[in-house]
Amino acid sequence: MFNTNTWTFLTNHSHVLLCLVKNPSMRMRDIADEVCITERAVQRIIAELAEEHYITRIKNGRCNTYQVNTDRHLRHPLEENRTISELVDLIMQTKTGETDDT
Repeated sequence: MFNTNTWTFLTNHSHVLLCLVKNPSMRMRDIADEVCITERAVQRIIAELAEEHYITRIKNGRCNTYQVNTDRHLRHPLEENRTISELVDLIMQTKTGETDDT
C-alpha cells in the first residue's frame, strides 16, 4: 500500500483523471481506494473536473461513465501548452513505449 504521508509529483486531480482514462465507468469508491483519498474528495475532484470541462459525465441509470476531454490544456502556466492527451500518453506508456491498456 502507498504511504499517504509522502508527497508525489502528480496531484490528486491528475490521479483521478488517469483512473477515469483507464476505466471510464470506475466507481468513486474504487477511485478513492486507488488514489488513497476519501470518496468525498473524489466527488469534489470529479465535480471540479466536470465544471472545467476536463471530463463529461454520462448518466447510465444509477451509474456514471466519464468521457475525458483529452484535447483540453493543462492549467498551470508551466505546462499550459500541453494537453491532457500528452499527459496521459506520458504516464500510461509502458517500458516498451506502448500504451498500457490493462
